[in-house]
Amino acid sequence: MVKFSKQFEGQLIPEWKEAFVDYWQLKKDLKNVHYFINNTNNTPNNTSLPKYIFSSIRNYSLFGHQHREPGPIQVHRKLASSSFNGDMYETELLEQFSDTDATKEFFACLDQQLNKVNKFYRTKEKEFMDRGDSLKKQMDILLMLKTTFKEQQSKAGSSHGSKEDQSISCTFSNEEDSVRSRAQQEEMLDTTSTDDFEKNEAPFSDFPRVEELAKSMQIKREDGKLRTLSGRVINCQGKNLRINIPLTTPSRTFSAISYLLREDFLNQSSRKCGPEGANNIHLNKTNLHHAEKMIKGGFIELYKGLGYLKVYRNLNLLAFIKILKKFDKVTEKQILPIYIKVVESSYFNSSDKVMKLADEVEELFIKNFAEDNRRKAMKYLRPSQRKESHAVTFFIGLFTGTFLALLAGYAIMAHVTGLYRPHQNSVYMETVYPVLSMFSLVFLHFFLYGCNTLAWRKTRINYSFIFEQTPTKELKYRDIFLICTMAMSAVVGVMFLHLTLLTKGYSYARVQDIPGLLLLGFLLILVCPFNIIYRSSRYRFLCVIRNIILSPLYKVVMLDFFMADQLCSQVPMLRNLEYVACYYITGSYKTQDYGYCMRTKHYRDLAYAVSFLPYYWRAMQCARRWFDEGQTSHLVNLGKYVSAMLAAGAKVAYEKDGSVGWLCVLVVMSSAATMYQLYWDFVKDWGLLQMNSKNPWLRNELMLQRKAIYYLSMGLNLVLRLAWLQTVLHSSFENVDYRVTSLFLASLEVIRRGLWNFFRLENEHLNNAGKFRAVKIVPLPFHEVDEED
Repeated sequence: MVKFSKQFEGQLIPEWKEAFVDYWQLKKDLKNVHYFINNTNNTPNNTSLPKYIFSSIRNYSLFGHQHREPGPIQVHRKLASSSFNGDMYETELLEQFSDTDATKEFFACLDQQLNKVNKFYRTKEKEFMDRGDSLKKQMDILLMLKTTFKEQQSKAGSSHGSKEDQSISCTFSNEEDSVRSRAQQEEMLDTTSTDDFEKNEAPFSDFPRVEELAKSMQIKREDGKLRTLSGRVINCQGKNLRINIPLTTPSRTFSAISYLLREDFLNQSSRKCGPEGANNIHLNKTNLHHAEKMIKGGFIELYKGLGYLKVYRNLNLLAFIKILKKFDKVTEKQILPIYIKVVESSYFNSSDKVMKLADEVEELFIKNFAEDNRRKAMKYLRPSQRKESHAVTFFIGLFTGTFLALLAGYAIMAHVTGLYRPHQNSVYMETVYPVLSMFSLVFLHFFLYGCNTLAWRKTRINYSFIFEQTPTKELKYRDIFLICTMAMSAVVGVMFLHLTLLTKGYSYARVQDIPGLLLLGFLLILVCPFNIIYRSSRYRFLCVIRNIILSPLYKVVMLDFFMADQLCSQVPMLRNLEYVACYYITGSYKTQDYGYCMRTKHYRDLAYAVSFLPYYWRAMQCARRWFDEGQTSHLVNLGKYVSAMLAAGAKVAYEKDGSVGWLCVLVVMSSAATMYQLYWDFVKDWGLLQMNSKNPWLRNELMLQRKAIYYLSMGLNLVLRLAWLQTVLHSSFENVDYRVTSLFLASLEVIRRGLWNFFRLENEHLNNAGKFRAVKIVPLPFHEVDEED
């Protein structure tokens, strides 16, 4: 039977752990009480008579009448000075316990935990209630705009017989241009009407109800602020509202820029043509869809937070019951019936606001986002965890055995034929080995990510929340291991087949297309549109790669820059991929002219660019985060990747020139970049090296119990960061081709990144836990602003 403490730790919300009942501290205090009772029972008791006399006196009142014993304790409720803090509870001992001091300490801790739970529950309840009110207001505004849009669309469709996208036209006035000329207004309206008829967008003034809405929707512009689609201020039903659609995608960014340019052009025209006029803007179906998607996400996160608060209440109530039962068992007193009444009547257990709000959110979501289909709504509100199958574990073992057997056969055959000896078979090493090296690095990295996932799960690091993964589409560590073993079995199997054919006398011209077909097969699986082989994860991966490549145009989230950091450790793989692509696309595999790509100037230039690309993408992400958040730390982080690009450039130049001057530049730039990176790894990414920490040279909060692991990881990260010294020392394994040495060093960098991943997410999780951040705050599209704004 599993102990309650294990169940309690496994079911609590990781980010709220500090707000839960400190069950372990209460058990520690209870052990002190139990220890003193055992010692008391083993010593002569000479205080029985005084205790009996004291107890007898208390059983009678001053008038000599016996009254009912109130109980061994009495819990006093103190009214708080402010409603935010709530009531405070304090326990008074009415009977003499065996160890008064230890018992007082236990009940003081128990009262403290009850007060803490009540305060946290009240704070979170207020936060979620305010969020719920905001979402309901957002929903009302959205429904009004959608109703207006549908009416306008139906009337425009009946007038023009078209089904194309419509838009709601809204008039707005600028603070700096008080009035415009009537002639300019008519000219603009005629132009707009012509464009609208071409796009089947009906003029706003043609419809009575829409005209009434137009009178109540006055768009204002804030001076000195970007006037984009994400910052329109609308007066709707007497309230100034800013429509805030975040510019998270290139389409929204380009749309915002075009709107800005169009507005500036119209403003300039109005200044030339005179006063009195109004501009027309359009809130089309796309904008309404974006707003609806944001509100839908807000309801989902609110419902998740309300569910967490229910779990928080139930677990804490159960913890109080369990610890009081243990206390009664140890002291042989009846404390549970007395104290549990106080707990049940306290705020965190008696308040029903969360239950009512959760029911209301369900009704709103079912009605507005699920077409009155409760089952469909529950797929979003209560996504079920994907069940783990024993078949996955079986196939992991099967493919692991297959991979090891094929790898052993391939290694023996390669050793017999002397493939990996220096200058033995340059054709194989130049054309086939890069394919094997590329797949080895990719799936070694993926395997280490599976190990990271397992370690995060064991240490209760909420990586799913950090990466914003849904439970139904999340890759479990078993799935990752299955993909790795299955893929590497296929790769080594194909390599073994290819080598077998070569040893049987087949020429390279006849078998050289096999590695290319292997690479093509993996690429086709990656982009396969059918719902097979983890389609949702493949699609998510491709979207993240797209976001990285177009980094300045996409809003950067945790998963994006985490993946970009992984690419910074895969530069050798990217260079191999570039070479293999050139080798097969140019048809060099038919003529066995493997040096063609190296002789081409465009390829060499592209090879240099590939060495810089991951650092460039990461630097652009830092620039975008600085633009969005305005924190100078992102600029400092950008400097780290600029230093890495300079070091990579010095390395490329030294490999090309080989002079002493470039060697000195390489040493200086690489040393500076390494120191920069080590500081950022330890202090910023891992949160270590805190001088005032209770754990020397670490941080106050640690997820791992053994501190030696942190010190060892810091030393290992330092050593692996110095792998660039191999470029200077020209070290290699004896009797082994230099490409094997390069693969070994590249693997060390991948291993270092796998180690870095764990501590990076540990630090992120602790930051979330420090702020009690367990649900995502979804930005809302409509915001109220003051009149003067």
